[in-house]
Amino acid sequence: MKAIVTGGAGFIGSHLVELLLARGHEVAVLDNLSTGRRENLAGLQGRPGWSFHQVDVADAPVIRSLFDGVDWVFHLAALADIVPSIQRPMDYYRANGDGTAVVVEAARLAEAKRFLYAASSSCYGIPDAVPTPETAEIRPQYPYALTKHLGEQLVLHWGQVYKLPVVSLRLFNVYGPRARTSGTYGAVFGVFLAQKLSGQPFTVVGDGTQTRDFTFVTDAARAFLAAAESPVRQAVLNVGSGGTYSVNRLVELLGGPVVHIPKRPGEPDCTFADTTKIRSHLDWKPEVTLEEGVRRLLRDIQAWKDAPVWTPDTISHATKEWFQYLSN
Repeated sequence: MKAIVTGGAGFIGSHLVELLLARGHEVAVLDNLSTGRRENLAGLQGRPGWSFHQVDVADAPVIRSLFDGVDWVFHLAALADIVPSIQRPMDYYRANGDGTAVVVEAARLAEAKRFLYAASSSCYGIPDAVPTPETAEIRPQYPYALTKHLGEQLVLHWGQVYKLPVVSLRLFNVYGPRARTSGTYGAVFGVFLAQKLSGQPFTVVGDGTQTRDFTFVTDAARAFLAAAESPVRQAVLNVGSGGTYSVNRLVELLGGPVVHIPKRPGEPDCTFADTTKIRSHLDWKPEVTLEEGVRRLLRDIQAWKDAPVWTPDTISHATKEWFQYLSN
C-alpha cells in the first residue's frame, strides 16, 4: 500500500512509519517539525520506500498533490499537551481542527481506501466509569482535549457523508522511546526519566495513588496497522494496555526518591480503557507490559540526557495557568 503518515517524525508517528516499512508498504511522511524531529527517522536513512515532506498539514494547496494515489492515510499530526493549549488555544484549533479538516478532505479527493485518526482519551475528561467504554460521555477539560475531539468529529462526519472508510483510535497514555523530551512540561515518563538521569527526585502529583493506562508505543502503532488492514469503518476504538497502574508503581519500577507536588484540577484519578471493542473488532491486544516497557526505557535512558529537568518550583511556574483556568 501507499501510505501517508502525518506527524510521521513525531513520537508515535515514527514508530508507525517503521512498522509500515517493515511490512513492505510505501510511506510518505508529512511533518512540519514543530514538535516532531528528523532524528526520530534517523534509523531509516538510506532505506528505500519512504519520503519526507516538511509541510504544514493545514496548508491545503501544499499538501493535496502529495495525496495522489494514496491508499492509507494515518493522521497523527497535532499539537499536544495541556498547558500550551490553555495559553494558545487558537494555535491548537488551527493545528488539530483546521489541519484535520484539510487532511481528511485531501484523503477524500484522493479516494483513499482507509483513513485512520489518532484521537485522544482526554476527550473523556473525568469519566464516571472505569474501565471507560467508547460510549462514555465526552467531557473535554481543556483546549487540547476539545480540539482533538473536534478533529474526531470531522473525520467521522466525512465518513458519514462521503463514505470515506474512517476509524478513530482513542489513545490512552502512550509512552516509550522517542517520547518528546523538550518544550512544555508534559508526560510523566519524560519528566521522571530526566529526573532520574540527573539524580533529582521524582515529582509525584498528589499522593501518587492516581492510576494511568500506560500503553507502550509499539502497541499503539500495531493498533493503527490493524485498523488499516481491517474492513472496520466508521468506528471509534479505545487503544489501551489492558490495565491501569499507579504513579507510585511507576516510581517503584524506576527506583529513586520522591517529592510530592499539588494535585492538579481537571485530571482524572484513573484512566483505564475498556478495550473490549478493539479486541473483538480488530483482533488486537497489547503485548508490552508496564514492567517490560520500563525496562526498555531504562536501557535507553541516555536518550533523555538533554531533556529539561523539572523541579517543584519550575513545575509550579509552568502550570500556573493550568490552575488558574481549570480550578472550579
